[in-house]
Amino acid sequence: MDPGTAPAPSPPRTALFPATDSQVELYQVAEWASFGVRAFFTGRRGGVSAGPYSSLNLAYHVGDDEVAVRENRRRVGEDTGFPWETWVSAGQVHGRQVAVVGAKDQGRGAVTHSTALPQTDGMVTNAPGVVLAAYFADCVPVLIFDPENRVIGLAHAGWRGTVLKTPQAVLEVMCRSFGTRAESCQVCLGPHIGPCCYQVGEEVRTAGEQAFGPAWGQVWRYREGKGYLDLAGANVLALAEAGVVPGNIQVADACTSCHHQAFFSYRAAGGVTGRFATLIGLA
Repeated sequence: MDPGTAPAPSPPRTALFPATDSQVELYQVAEWASFGVRAFFTGRRGGVSAGPYSSLNLAYHVGDDEVAVRENRRRVGEDTGFPWETWVSAGQVHGRQVAVVGAKDQGRGAVTHSTALPQTDGMVTNAPGVVLAAYFADCVPVLIFDPENRVIGLAHAGWRGTVLKTPQAVLEVMCRSFGTRAESCQVCLGPHIGPCCYQVGEEVRTAGEQAFGPAWGQVWRYREGKGYLDLAGANVLALAEAGVVPGNIQVADACTSCHHQAFFSYRAAGGVTGRFATLIGLA
């Protein structure tokens, strides 16, 4: 579909519901649990990291003490029921590469960042027990669930991944590898920096217009001479263009920059901070 002719999707904003009986700050996509899909976003409280990584940093690559990160992952694994040593992590380079993940990949990136799936920003699996993990501090976590074929996908989308339509690439791999139909999928966009705070330069506007055409005007605004981008809205446009029903897309109502006490925010912290995790697995 020509993105310039697509109607503007209006996905519901949804509040994040904290998981109960958790020692760490944890939010669950509760409505998917009845389908045997467990999906979580971590907050930033309940861990052992110090300084700018305080306290539940889940990423190795940001400069935090790796021993602290492992303890934080252990706590999250205990509370989610996802053993942290088996998580499969993407290398996250703001690209469009998608990996099909299976049991053989369990533990990639779990103990050290160097073993994560290289040059990868999207993952899909249909293997029960395989946990997909990615790490965020303003970029958009995009979770995709195909209830017909029991397939899940996870994408990491900053502005570059958004312009590259990385979540759309994840959906394409799900369709090609597992017979997924886009119109049957459920999608959840997790905590991310909102258009209230995400000021970006003209290079982003230009790249977005090239990728989305006139539809980019739906997600780009000028305020006081500065450009602001609705990252989630742009990803919704791309997913709708690929055939996802806008009514099947929910967007977490939490700007990471506005709520940087609850979620790590690269922008709010001035560039040195931790990362919260997004986790999804099939029972």
